[in-house]
This record gives sequence, C-alpha cells and structure tokens, in this order.
Amino acid sequence: MIYFKNVSKIYEPQSIGVRDIHLQIESGEFVSIVGQSGSGKTTLVKLMIAEERPSKGIVKVSGWDIASIPKKSVSVLRRQIGVIFQDFKLLHNKTLFENVAFALEVCGVGNERINEIVPQVLQIVGLEGKRDRYPHQVSGGEQQRAVIARSLVHRPKILVADEPTGNLDAINTHEIIEILKKINEFGTTVVLVTHNKEVVNSLRRRVVTLEHGTVVSDQEGGKYVL
Repeated sequence: MIYFKNVSKIYEPQSIGVRDIHLQIESGEFVSIVGQSGSGKTTLVKLMIAEERPSKGIVKVSGWDIASIPKKSVSVLRRQIGVIFQDFKLLHNKTLFENVAFALEVCGVGNERINEIVPQVLQIVGLEGKRDRYPHQVSGGEQQRAVIARSLVHRPKILVADEPTGNLDAINTHEIIEILKKINEFGTTVVLVTHNKEVVNSLRRRVVTLEHGTVVSDQEGGKYVL
C-alpha cells in the first residue's frame, strides 16, 4: 500500500528532509507517524501525496511510483488518498454541505451523484444535522469533521491526517480520533501524523518515530516516548 525503500529527500546540501527511510504500511493499518518539529514528518507526507519526489530511493503508494509518476496522473493518485491538515481550509462563503460537495464538483461529478455521496459522508462524521450551516457557525471540531467528510468523498484507500487535532481541545480531539478509528474499521488505511503523545499512547496502534529525518523506532502497539 505504502512503501519506502532507501528514501532520502535532500532540498539542498545542508537541508535534508528525510534520510535512508525504510517503511512499509499495509492495507487497512492504522499507523501513527510521530517526532518532534523538524524530524521529517511533513516531508514524509509530501512524498506520500506526490507533492515532493524522492532525491533517491523508491516510494510507491497504491501501486504508483512517486519518483516517476506523470504530472497528469498525480490528481488520480490524490483521489485515492484523503488528506486532512491542521488548517481546515474550508470555504467560508459555502455551507458545510457545499464545502464537501465542492471536492466532487471540481472533478466533474454530477448533482445526482453529489446528492447521494455528500449526505453519506456527513453522516459518517456526525454532521448530517448541520449540513446547511457555514463554517463560522460551527465549532472548530465540527469544522474539522467537515474536512474529514470532504476527504472521504472519493472513497480513498488511504487517509493521511497531518496534525488533525493541533487546533482542538481535548474533547474535540477525542471525537476526531474516534472518527478516524471508525474510518479505519471500514478498511481504509489511516496514517496519523502528530506530536500529541496522549493521542498516540491512547491508540495503542503501530507507532513510527522519526528523528533527524530517519526512522528510529517502529513498534506495534507502541508508545510515543520522545
């Protein structure tokens, strides 16, 4: 599903994003990628979604070779990968329903299909009753739920959550993590990138720890101890 072999990303001689990464994530796994600021987490995410290409080594995601993927195919790959960021990136002049629908509209999906899919994903994240509200009318946790719903519209095989709870309080953080666990139970591979020790330790799932751009620990049911 996700495969890194001898992967390095070098931005300039003195700036190394990741170095000699070996990592394999199987279909259906829930994996936390952890590490302090500057450890290489963001670079790893960018490589997964083909925003960056490796300086050396092999990166394969859902069968795509990231080093050689044609530019015209990147959008196809990204429809197979749902991505959630700390910054909600919602359109403030659109309702939650319209925000989620927009991800389908830009791909040319018709209204009939949109009206079938959007209610389904809003129900998954518990927002079916707030579909007509605007982002400023709901809480930060509900905005993040809308972002998750938007990431699910293409039924991705992989969901990458990059610091999805960074702006949330403990209660909303717990709710977002529960939603990610539910999505994983549907069979979607979940990659959670975070520095939140409490979240990682409560999950008791596989934990991959990065330090200075390299993998220093990879444990099943592990804990984030840095």
